[in-house]
Amino acid sequence: MKQTIDTYRLTSMEEPTEAFLSQIMREAAEEAAQSNHAATRLFFDQLRQAAAKVDA
Repeated sequence: MKQTIDTYRLTSMEEPTEAFLSQIMREAAEEAAQSNHAATRLFFDQLRQAAAKVDA
């Protein structure tokens, strides 16, 4: 059976192809960037709220 990125598991006995590894790493990097962006936005929103309370 031919593996696809959706069915491949790193615990598989087969070695992943370079293409699979590249795609896995690309997707992980995209998810990390999105998560970082969301966390940064939340941090600065909370910082602004705290500053507004101090100014009030």
